[in-house]
Parts: sequence; C-alpha cells; structure tokens
Amino acid sequence: MPDYKQFLSELRKFVAHDRIYTDDLRLLAWGTDAGFYRLLPKIVVRSNGEDEVAQILRLAHSMNVPVTFRAAGTSLSGQAITDSVLVVAGKNWEKYSIGQGAETITLQPGIIGARVNEILAPFGKEFAPDPASKNSAMVGGIVINNASGMSCGTHANSDKILRSMRIVLADGTVLDTGDPESRKQPHNSRFYIISNKNISQKPYSSFGTS
Repeated sequence: MPDYKQFLSELRKFVAHDRIYTDDLRLLAWGTDAGFYRLLPKIVVRSNGEDEVAQILRLAHSMNVPVTFRAAGTSLSGQAITDSVLVVAGKNWEKYSIGQGAETITLQPGIIGARVNEILAPFGKEFAPDPASKNSAMVGGIVINNASGMSCGTHANSDKILRSMRIVLADGTVLDTGDPESRKQPHNSRFYIISNKNISQKPYSSFGTS
C-alpha cells in the first residue's frame, strides 16, 4: 500500500499548496468524469508545467504511487479517474505556437479542441479530429485517445496528423520525439503523458502538437 501521507508531504515541498486538493468535497468532485464510473482520488494536483510534472512522476515512481492524468474529463470510459493520485493537465496548459506558413501548430494539452479551430480559422485551416465532445474535450485527451469523429474520417485521426510529442515518462524522463538527440537517449519507462504536441496541417484540416 503506497504511503500517501509521506507522498503528500514530499509533494508539498515543490507544488503550491493551493494546487493540491485533499478535502472531501473536491475529491468527490474529481472522482468522476463524463462516464458512469466513480473512484475517489486520494490526492488531486493541478499541475503547472513540464518540469513540475516530471518532478511529480519521479516522486511517484520512487514511492510506487500510481498516477492518473486528466485533461477535461469528457471520456465515457473512466480513464480520467483514479483511487490514487490524479494529476490535472488542463488549466495552466493552454499555450500554443503556430509554425511557418501555419503548416503546423504546437499545442499544450489543456487547450479545448474547438478553441484550436478558432486559432486556425484565419489561416484557412482546422483541427482535424472531430469528436462529439470537441467543444469541451482538450487536446491532451483528444490525442492520447486517438480521437476521430463523424466528419474527419480515419485519414485525419489524431495519429495521422501528429508530427511529434514531448513526452514525460513514468520515471520523470522527458522524451522529445521531434528531436533526434532526445530520441537517441535511453528511455526505460514504458508509460507516459503528453506534454506538448506538434501537429502537421493539411489543406483540409490541421492538427499540430509537439
């Protein structure tokens, strides 16, 4: 059984206390997503940036504490809930940059899918994945679930337009799949979260992450 009390004590050394939730009301609120399931987390953390997430994962890895990540929580399948530690990557994860000629866009995971279309509209582009929850779902969940949709077809699934990712592995190591030097480094962890995504843009649609 993980020592959550000790984990919380260590966590508070580098995460602001107002972004760590342990009270019953908020644990109950974060204990469900858009699905039918409920699991009450022990601790909820509103993460703020790649370095902090890497530090959280290093700590969790060292203490054998399971961690689940969540963006908008629009999933119907329960993968955004946990009875352990829930790390939220929504608010504080909303930065983006547009590449040369608007051929790519780099997105953090907390940007809502429909908002990406608003950003791309002046360039005559659009965010290709089209899940029904696009007005609520965030890029992190859309990409990690390989979201498709009624109007995009399998040719524009998330994996078809993804150019690269920055990934935080379970031991806190950061892998940038768009950086040849980073890809050469040994990466022993098998589990990861999205940090940034660089998505290539097609004339009919565009999805950029890095």
